[in-house]
Amino acid sequence: MSLASADSVRVAVIGADGRMGRYTRELLSSPESAGGQGDRRLELVCEVRRADDLRQALEQAQVDVAIDLTSAGLGLEHGMSMLECGVRPLIGTSGIDKAQTERLDERARELDLGGLVVPNFSLGVWLQQQLVLQAAPHLPALEILEEHHESKRDAPSGTAIDTAEQLASAGHGRSVPIHSIRLPGLYSNQTVVFGGMGEVLRITHEAYGLEAFGPGIRAGLFYAAQAEGVARGIGHAFDLQAHG
Repeated sequence: MSLASADSVRVAVIGADGRMGRYTRELLSSPESAGGQGDRRLELVCEVRRADDLRQALEQAQVDVAIDLTSAGLGLEHGMSMLECGVRPLIGTSGIDKAQTERLDERARELDLGGLVVPNFSLGVWLQQQLVLQAAPHLPALEILEEHHESKRDAPSGTAIDTAEQLASAGHGRSVPIHSIRLPGLYSNQTVVFGGMGEVLRITHEAYGLEAFGPGIRAGLFYAAQAEGVARGIGHAFDLQAHG
């Protein structure tokens, strides 16, 4: 089933009271107040909080796509629950690995559904990763430094793990060391440092606000609404947007 031709996509926000959840609610319910990043074709119909019954909420609201922005480690459980309710998952919470993504993909295809797992919604991070993959064959000595605010619980970040996994999949010969910093005053930064004879290359992405994730959230919701199977990475959504 595809929602590509639908007039609007009915969306649920899972983790509606969290920082990302509150921002996404604003993005969907008041496009103008979200810096013009919203889209009226995305209709917020359900807000799920910690104490709510997820399946009951999704079924009662007749949701098309649900975006999960909850605590790290809940992505697989919530994604499976969404699929069993006939809802397409957009998983933005940390801690869901490639093997879990494959399990979601297998179940989604059995149910003729689709979705997307997104370690990071930022266009800038996606572009950074593309540059890193281009540089790695030429400067194979590299390490990742990721910096976040003191309230971020998981370390290393899902973005850093995803960057390291992409390097491994591209044929980088060893596991990439990841260094994590959690301090007040930081927000969300990632630097990949390459070392060569007599030179160092740093490819850095810095985020200063949740607005960095708005275009990716929007693109991810539209992608999930018409996907076949569950893919991994916001690049799928940006590619669809660019060629759609």
